[in-house]
Amino acid sequence: MADLTGKVAIITGAARGQGAAEARLFAERGAKVVLTDLLETEGTATAKGIGDAARFVRHDVSSAEDWAAVVETARREFGGVDVLVNNAGILWTKPLLEETAEGLDKILKVNLFGTFHGIQAVAPIMRAAGGGSIVNISSLAGLQGIPGHAAYGSSKWAIRGLTKTAALELGEYGIRVNSVHPGAVNTPMIGNRFTSGAGNFPSVPLRRVGESEDIGDLVVFLASDESSWITGSEFVIDGGSMAGIVPPVQG
Repeated sequence: MADLTGKVAIITGAARGQGAAEARLFAERGAKVVLTDLLETEGTATAKGIGDAARFVRHDVSSAEDWAAVVETARREFGGVDVLVNNAGILWTKPLLEETAEGLDKILKVNLFGTFHGIQAVAPIMRAAGGGSIVNISSLAGLQGIPGHAAYGSSKWAIRGLTKTAALELGEYGIRVNSVHPGAVNTPMIGNRFTSGAGNFPSVPLRRVGESEDIGDLVVFLASDESSWITGSEFVIDGGSMAGIVPPVQG
């Protein structure tokens, strides 16, 4: 089990779902965690449930000013920033010819610009400390085209490219930057519409959708010193979906 003792992490979109699971796992492995989200009631409750190792900050990830306040909270409360998990994101599906410029702009501001501002906000404090780990949550939609995902997919492909550029530019300072590409995960962002459990999702080789903790375990590893020679990489975690076409179940 990866050890995060002594590390301080910022996790965005952590009021519920995948971000909340990551925050709980980080604290269990010894980290101090600053949870951020626009969902103030849920975020406060999640941080309270974690205990003294957590703080919640209401945070619009598309705002550089908000990012400065989040980093200052981490520095003031816990002494610095060792890890950033750019988890916050929004999603909807719409055919390309029905998508609007306004819709594309809205999704890019959160998914892409939120990640961009986050990297810029934490890099100076990480550089001064001698290093750190940044984990950007992308998607399978950042690795392949998916109908109805023109806006969302564009943002997630962009995160993939930004990750690689950041890894190249920040590596000399000991700052590692990687991207995680989940498949179908049962979270509030998609309305918890999947039925969990093995055998209930035959289009996935492992026959189930992911749970938030599945992604959290990978993120913990990438945040830890156990991944100290990994940067600029993309990690697919999808139950095997990207491996190819699953043959029909024989009845």
